[in-house]
Formats: sequence, C-alpha cells, structure tokens
Amino acid sequence: MGTTIRIAAAQTPEFREDIAAATGHLLHLVDRAQREYALLLCLPECFLQGYLTDEPVARRHAIDLGSSAFAALLGMFPPDAPMTVFGLIEVEGDRLFNTAVVVHRQTLVGRYRKTHLLSRERCFHAGDAADVFEVDGLRFGINICFDTNFPAASKSLADSGAFLIVCPANNMLPRHTAEEYRHAHNAVRAERCRETGMWLVSADVTGERDGQIGWGPTAVLGPSGDVAAQLPLNQPGLLVFDLPVGSTSI
Repeated sequence: MGTTIRIAAAQTPEFREDIAAATGHLLHLVDRAQREYALLLCLPECFLQGYLTDEPVARRHAIDLGSSAFAALLGMFPPDAPMTVFGLIEVEGDRLFNTAVVVHRQTLVGRYRKTHLLSRERCFHAGDAADVFEVDGLRFGINICFDTNFPAASKSLADSGAFLIVCPANNMLPRHTAEEYRHAHNAVRAERCRETGMWLVSADVTGERDGQIGWGPTAVLGPSGDVAAQLPLNQPGLLVFDLPVGSTSI
C-alpha cells in the first residue's frame, strides 16, 4: 500500500481588524486539525488581520514577526500542534508584506512573502524568495492567491523538490466579479499542477459583506489538475485529505 500524509485546509469567515477573534478561530482550527491527526494545516491569505489594502489601516494592524506580540501568539499554539500555514500582514522596518507564516508547534519555522501583487496591493512590498518546507517527509512550498497565475512561481517550487503547493487565498470579491471567477480559481491552479506534476491545497474565506461575497474554493487538486476534494462553496469548514505520497520517501 502507498503512504499517505493527512493534510487539512480551512474555509473560514473573514476577520477584519479583529486579531483577537481571528486568533481564537485559528486556535480552534488547529485543535480540530490536531484531533483529525492532520500533519499540515492551511488557512487563508491575510487571515490574522483581514485583507487590508488601505495602507494606514494595514500598517495599524501589521505585526512584526520578531515582536513580543507575535511571540505571545506562538505561545498559544499547543506544544504538539500540526504545522500551520496562515496569512498575515507583516511589517519589517517601514515595509509591509502580504505574508504566509509557517508555524510548527510553537516555533516560527519560516515565511513566504507574496511575490506577485495586484494593483490594489500597492501598500505591500513584493517578496523575493520562495523556500521549501518539510513536515514528516512532505516537502511543500507556498504560492499566495494571485501568485498561481504565474507559472514561474510554481516551477521554482518544483525545481526545489516540492511535492505540494500550499495556497492561502482571499477571494472576497464584488458579487458580479465573484460570479465571473467562480470556477476560474481552480482552473488556473489546475494548470500549475499539470505543468509541475505537484499537488495543490488551497484555503479561502467565505461569507458576505458590503456587497461582496467569498465563495472559496477550498480544495485539493491532483497533479493532473483534477479536483480531488473540495468544501462546499460559501460554507465554513475544515477539509481533511489523505495526500498520497507513494511508498518511498519524497
């Protein structure tokens, strides 16, 4: 029989300018994933503070990964928590980044800063590195949402030996745009899977506010681009999936 590694991805409500509520939900999801024996958990883009692109607002809520506030957050994770990837707005010096952090148990093991920025993301600086991480032999890299529109972003991960693309996303969009792109997100991500032979897991927000709607999708796609598992659109939930990694080490 082949080997599998259990992963999880959360489709969550959107938390905006409420780090305390987001942290509470984060720890709830970590606990759920832990009880499901998942080794890797993915949450949406900018999950901690919300997808804030107005610079004064984003800067007010941004967090320095070397700060006591972030250290306190790490200390809230269970000592045996799964490796967790979640989005936040990071500040370093005077620069803001759209960042996904990788936390294992109570330790920050790395980060990825979004490389390809939308025009509305002018408050952020682009990242310039794409590391590969590992948990229990599973090697993965991160593309944040719009990054998956660029073949080079996933190719660099494949070239570094990644087996899985982890994709935190935030597709809270005006209703007409959400309808237009309802099925496009998986279609674009499927192209990256077929090009590289990698698996992909995405996590997105859901709900409605101010004429906008977030449907997702939160899904797992296989190397052929087929959807292997997906949560229902516009419903919060935790997707748990046994990723087939073969009978030998990856």
